[in-house]
Amino acid sequence: MLRPAFLIIAGRMAGFAAAFVTPLILVRIFDLAAFGTYKQWFLLYITILTVTQIGMAESLLYFLPRAGAEAGRYVMNSILFLSITGAAAALLVTWGAGPIARWMNNPALAPLVPMLGLYVWLMQTSVGLETVMTARGSYRSAALAYATSDIVRALFLVVPVLFVPSLRVLLYGAVSFGLLRLLYTLHYFRREFAGAFRPDGACLTRQLGYSLPFALAVLASVVQENFHQYTVAGLFDAATFAIYAVGCLQIPIVDLIGTTICNVMMVGMTQALHAGRETEVIEIWHHTVRKLALVFFPLACVLLVTARDVIVMLFTDSYLASVPVFMVSLIAVVFAALPVDGLLRVYAKTRTLMTINLLRLAMIALLIHWSIASFGLLGAMLVTVAALGAGKAVALGRAASLWRVGLLQVLPWRPLSLVAAVSAAAAVPAFAVADVVHAAPFLRILAAGTVYAGAYAALVTGFGLLSAHERASLFELLERVHLWLPGRYQHKPS
Repeated sequence: MLRPAFLIIAGRMAGFAAAFVTPLILVRIFDLAAFGTYKQWFLLYITILTVTQIGMAESLLYFLPRAGAEAGRYVMNSILFLSITGAAAALLVTWGAGPIARWMNNPALAPLVPMLGLYVWLMQTSVGLETVMTARGSYRSAALAYATSDIVRALFLVVPVLFVPSLRVLLYGAVSFGLLRLLYTLHYFRREFAGAFRPDGACLTRQLGYSLPFALAVLASVVQENFHQYTVAGLFDAATFAIYAVGCLQIPIVDLIGTTICNVMMVGMTQALHAGRETEVIEIWHHTVRKLALVFFPLACVLLVTARDVIVMLFTDSYLASVPVFMVSLIAVVFAALPVDGLLRVYAKTRTLMTINLLRLAMIALLIHWSIASFGLLGAMLVTVAALGAGKAVALGRAASLWRVGLLQVLPWRPLSLVAAVSAAAAVPAFAVADVVHAAPFLRILAAGTVYAGAYAALVTGFGLLSAHERASLFELLERVHLWLPGRYQHKPS
């Protein structure tokens, strides 16, 4: 599982850099209100795109590994279904541009909504490209697609506004990219599946049987995950929303690593279940959680130590008020080590996912106004991460029931405890360095991050938290990176 995951992660890293830099450039071009409008537009895009997929793209991770000659039919069904629902969503949001702008408390949003609908349709129809590649084991192609897509999108968004600093010009670039991606996706699927790339009613019935309950789970998930942002948007002006949105800064590497390893985990689990090796499923789960913890626990700690400098460096002093919100949001990075959604989807427990997400949504809806009244903008994030933790706990209880084991066997508690302790211990010298170094934010981050990385690596090695296979894979990866570095031909072994 580790090698294909590393391959896809390596491909997505290039795209990650481009996608991460995009808002950092835009925040220096647009004022607070315009940047807030940009964030609201893309918040709506992400929400609509995720909800209207009805689980059809994600269902391919479940069906394609076992599909055989029917693979092309599942993919065609997915393309047609996504295109139809995307078109319906585009028409609906275009018709409701005025009410949407009033709901978001931002009149400037209304004339930009029609382009939102077109962009949703283009991206939704092509959303399954990398999923199909991953499900069919074409990890190298998936890695290249992730990297190329994110880099090209960043260029289409940023380059036009460098010449004409207008939100409308930025959105023209977004739509142009969506069209280019759709054309390539159709070309790839036709080449890959040839005559098998056609619709099939029987396959569609099976897909809908899996996807519709999952769609309800996704709907509840998207609503509860974004409820806090929509609430803040409705209660405050666009400039205040920009402050909160920056505090909600998503660390792309979390999604990059978490989604990639979760997808590879699901493929491995599905194959193990299909072969009747259920005990192997638990082993894969334990290995996945431990690997993710080794990355996400220290990442959360080092970001907590450098939170103020990260926000100032990326978004300037104008967004200092975002720092407390960002610090609380880092709790979600720790929870990302538990990919329970992927685990339940392997067992097709999409109704359980729906129930969990509805419980989280109810918790947020009931408490968020009180929390905002009590703690300000920070309150919206506090109640959101609390609901996330509650949902993870319920999902782990369901996993224990599926495996007929106790809660002590659901997670690798001893390795997790060691990783948590090591991650916290490494933060002590890093915090001391950040406290005494008085320099530009980048230099403070570099100093504290270097100290943290050194302390964490020493503690991980001292406590033997990496297996022999993981150490070998890591050394192999470092050797490959060394070969890519400039001047490699000058360093010959003696």
